[in-house]
Amino acid sequence: MNTQGSAYDVVLVGGGTAGCILAARLSEDPRVRVLLLEAGSAMSGLPEAVALPPAWPSLAATTAGWGDRTVVQRASGGPVPLPRGRGLGGSSAINAMVFARGHRSGYDSWGDHGAKGWAFDDLLPYFQRSETALSGAPGRGTQGPLVVGPATAPNDVLLACLDGAVEAGHRRALDISGGLEEGFAPVDLNIVAGRRQSAADAYLAPALNRSNLCVVTDAVAHRLLFEGERCTGVEYGAGGATHTATGAEVVLTAGTVGSAHLLLRSGVGPAKDLERAQVEVVHALPGVGRNLHDHPRANLVYRAQRQVPAARNNHGEILGLLRSTPEADGPDLQIIFIDIPLPNPVAPVTNGFTIGVSPMRPLSRGTLRITSADPHAAPLIDPAYFTAEQDVRTVFAGVTAARRIAWSSALADWGIEEVSPGLDAVDEPSIGDYARKYFGSYCHPVGTCALGEDEVSVVDSQLRVRGLDGLRVADASVIPAIPSNNTNATVCAIAERAADLLLRRS
Repeated sequence: MNTQGSAYDVVLVGGGTAGCILAARLSEDPRVRVLLLEAGSAMSGLPEAVALPPAWPSLAATTAGWGDRTVVQRASGGPVPLPRGRGLGGSSAINAMVFARGHRSGYDSWGDHGAKGWAFDDLLPYFQRSETALSGAPGRGTQGPLVVGPATAPNDVLLACLDGAVEAGHRRALDISGGLEEGFAPVDLNIVAGRRQSAADAYLAPALNRSNLCVVTDAVAHRLLFEGERCTGVEYGAGGATHTATGAEVVLTAGTVGSAHLLLRSGVGPAKDLERAQVEVVHALPGVGRNLHDHPRANLVYRAQRQVPAARNNHGEILGLLRSTPEADGPDLQIIFIDIPLPNPVAPVTNGFTIGVSPMRPLSRGTLRITSADPHAAPLIDPAYFTAEQDVRTVFAGVTAARRIAWSSALADWGIEEVSPGLDAVDEPSIGDYARKYFGSYCHPVGTCALGEDEVSVVDSQLRVRGLDGLRVADASVIPAIPSNNTNATVCAIAERAADLLLRRS
């Protein structure tokens, strides 16, 4: 649809999780005219077999992903793939379908830069609004669009790992997805009737016939448009032509990479970075592209003599949240059991499983920068993994805990052998070297448009870009400090709250 000259109440740039939720919620009010722009396609066009839940690891390499890679990382000496969804549903259409809030303590620092009203208890109604949780656990939603629940038939090897965790002294949680518990349990998944349920499926699809909602796909945002300090719209390319869409409010929902990338290309960001990229400074805002961080994950890979059953769900159906030290103020470590032997640097394994270890509250911080205003030029993504030594120490604690689980009697019948890193790596220096060299991204980047009320913040407590009118950001980029979870559920809550903020204004 050609939107040239069209005016909307809200223009949403990015059709991922947040964009789909906002498009659906805002258009519930027939008086609000909404435009949703998405750079990817309306439908993935992928074969049915690839779209089934166990096949998700292959999706990032298809047209449903952007194919991003970080710059060379100091820790490993090489770039790191950073999968990111492209198309309606965004990363919720290609991710591992884990739906967990993270422990409430992970939100305690969100107000450190002055943000008001973004603690766990403030977000709780929005978590609940997004979900219908089949577990029926206390504090969970019962009428939300996303139907979430534990795997109906967890893989036997993963159940043995769960028994091993309890044997090793860890708590068996009731609802590890709810945000109130530590320990190990089956995690909620976005799988309904054996199929993935993305934000596009749950939220956007039921809203597409509304006359006040316009969705344009294959639409690449070029730049934001300004009149003085007011953002008036967005210029974008679609169908071989350049279009302009104007709105009373423009809301960036393109994610941690996409939203910061568009701000910088439009001249909003650190003045020196913009000048270096030969982009005219429209509004100097030093925090844009800063504070980038992500969950890195190191994997222990095991060969098994007993045949591991074929995967039925998302491979990682059971996880644990625990503290790396008794002094930690909340769980800062995740251990996830995975029913396939992931590729490893030692030797190929055809039958086995993996235990993933990830520091959930990493201290390492990096940047996202641009080289030009060209919308087709990839940004320079540098999460600076493991530049904070504490993150390495947390992995060491996780590997130690994971090995106690692996060598428990609950897994004895599986006849396992640790292939990677292998028992030559037993002390903190050798395990630290392994983690730095062979980690991967857990695909949870956040923080490039951080929430707060001070000079290093990008958006204020109302998600408005500081110093500008008519422009907000509402996606993972506003997360100031990553919580202890796979981040999709948190993005859902942010988008649900953003809808309330916008509708009150409307």
